[in-house]
Amino acid sequence: MSGTWRILLVLSLFAASIPFWPLQPQQPNAAQTASPWGADYFPNIPLLTQDGEKVYFFDDLIKDKVVAINFIFTGCSDSCPVETARLRQVQKILGDRVGQDIFFYSISIDPFNDTPATLKRYAEKFGIGPGWTLLTGEPAEIEQLRRSLGLYIEGLENGRSKDHNLSLIIGNQASGRWMKASPFESPYILADRLGNSLHNWKQAIAKPLDYAQAPEIRPLSSGEQLFRTRCSSCHTLGNSEPGQRGIGPDLLGVTRQRDAEWLARWLKEPDQMLAQKDPLAMLLYEQYNRLAMPNLRLSDGEVGALMRYMEEETARLQAPLADKGSP
Repeated sequence: MSGTWRILLVLSLFAASIPFWPLQPQQPNAAQTASPWGADYFPNIPLLTQDGEKVYFFDDLIKDKVVAINFIFTGCSDSCPVETARLRQVQKILGDRVGQDIFFYSISIDPFNDTPATLKRYAEKFGIGPGWTLLTGEPAEIEQLRRSLGLYIEGLENGRSKDHNLSLIIGNQASGRWMKASPFESPYILADRLGNSLHNWKQAIAKPLDYAQAPEIRPLSSGEQLFRTRCSSCHTLGNSEPGQRGIGPDLLGVTRQRDAEWLARWLKEPDQMLAQKDPLAMLLYEQYNRLAMPNLRLSDGEVGALMRYMEEETARLQAPLADKGSP
């Protein structure tokens, strides 16, 4: 193991022991036994679900629950679809626990356009399951909620700004433990935080962490890092489950099936290619439930690194198949 990776491992072990911190500092109060992040802190605003049901944010959605909350708008063409696809993976990992002891909420910041019916169509496109509720409401009240959760971005109103920053927060309302998280994080890490850390934060780790038992860590290329954080929410690379269709196509062999110039442009500016009615782009759009490929704002260097990784992975995975077929 290289020195760099040993240092990173030590830091990760240290980070694992750090507790979740509240949304904002609070003044100590010896008489206070319950979480300070209760009905007096969170606005109990009314919201409408994708089914048109009226609910209240604190009373109905988060009180005494472990939750994941993000803010989206269905007209978003960059980070929102990636966030939604990643949370869909987390939901699949957690299984039936979502809707029982873990709850997902996606709240629109564009209530003028995101009606309950629009949100319901969005949920159906992504195959969102039970326990994950999409919501809309009054603009001023949603802004108040975003501010209280620490997810307000100045100038991002009604989906007009392209500066749509990451906006995911997970927490346990009863314990008062909250943290912001990146939806580009590994779905397994997000699932572990929701399913274990936020439920059992007071319990000691059963098995102590031992540096001597740390596994060797393979360094990732920049292309693989990009694929894992940006692409794997919607795409697989040769390891898709039989009979299960992904949000997007499996990308094994894509560098050999598509013209390199077309593929590079598709990775960099898919929204423009769809707007220009590129025939292949439109075919993919129709084949995959009319979900538009989001613009991930990749640089030319990042596009090149991503294409190299997909080609290298294709060669690595297809080589054993070629060997088996040879006399």
